[in-house]
Amino acid sequence: MNETAHGSEADDAAMPDVQGAPDDRRIAIAQVGVRGMRHPIRVRSGDGTVVSTVATVEMSVSLPHHQKGTHMSRFLAILNEQEDALDRAGLETLVGAVASRLEASHARIAFRFPFFRAKSAPVSGLVSQMDYEVELVVEGGSAAAAVQLRVVVPVTTLCPCSKKISAYGAHNQRSHVTITVSPSGDYWLEDAIDLAERSASAELYGILKRADEKYVTERAYDNPRFVEDLVREVAAGLTDDRRAPSWTVEVENFESIHNHSAWALVSSDTAGA
Repeated sequence: MNETAHGSEADDAAMPDVQGAPDDRRIAIAQVGVRGMRHPIRVRSGDGTVVSTVATVEMSVSLPHHQKGTHMSRFLAILNEQEDALDRAGLETLVGAVASRLEASHARIAFRFPFFRAKSAPVSGLVSQMDYEVELVVEGGSAAAAVQLRVVVPVTTLCPCSKKISAYGAHNQRSHVTITVSPSGDYWLEDAIDLAERSASAELYGILKRADEKYVTERAYDNPRFVEDLVREVAAGLTDDRRAPSWTVEVENFESIHNHSAWALVSSDTAGA
């Protein structure tokens, strides 16, 4: 088997490297690579547990003006060699390997995947899985790697105006809180999820018994939130977190009594304006 493998490597080396040929158009390419790959990954949580999921992956490198093409198969080879659970350190190592193996000054990798988290219902304690849409992006090469995480957290909001003007009841809606953070330290997905959920009128659960449903309904009624309230609550939490010097938070309310959404956005660049 070793002879066959060595023979294959020798055969590859003897073949012409078309991608490595020169190009005379003098146009550098900012990013070239592969996207749309689905690949199993493991993600390390803040408490040390590992969550298995399937990601859609995008990988790219910069290409200098004098080189005809990049070696696409190397992206997949590096991805298939990845065995460790992904965390910040692992992402930085991975993007460094891509830049090195493809002889590029800059590389970028994006993982988009559902992140599953076990949650206990507030009264019954019944455990179910909640899923959150996540994107992890890492860029680097000759310079230090930069990591960005983005998570979409579904929550419940109840309208303060509806509660104030109605003799009974108030309309509520499901809302999406999208938090994007470029952390300077060990900022975990659960940190963003926890912040969004505690800032809302109420959080969501996979399974609720009747006692749980009563609790969630009454909690939302006692904690009304406009879209402006929710985005500011999350922004305040991010502002106070030294691990998150650069961030953006967006909230979209899928209105239950309107055929449109209400939305708001705050970033670390504009929060103090």
